Amino acid sequence: MRNYSKHHLILTDEFDNDPLAGMANLFDLGMVFAVALMVALVTHLNLTELFTHDEMTMVKNPGKDDMEIIMKRGEKITKYKAAEGTGRGRGKKVGTAYQLENGEIIYIPE
Repeated sequence: MRNYSKHHLILTDEFDNDPLAGMANLFDLGMVFAVALMVALVTHLNLTELFTHDEMTMVKNPGKDDMEIIMKRGEKITKYKAAEGTGRGRGKKVGTAYQLENGEIIYIPE
């Protein structure tokens, strides 16, 4: 006759009778995988600036119909999408913009 402690019998009994005992480990593994995937996507898309306190402006698909501008000022993130039909049609020239060597942009109205 084997000599088992009460603790050993309880643990052995629970795992032998519970077919879902290993599911908790699978859930933990899934959560770790999801977090790792999110971190990989953020670093791959170079969006790490969104988590800093710096100001940031990013243009996605510049010059195309589905162009987007994402601006971050402090804690506020604003996303602008190009409206349908923008850049087409009739209008008039209201001024000229120049970019200097230091990156500053100057607008001169006509």
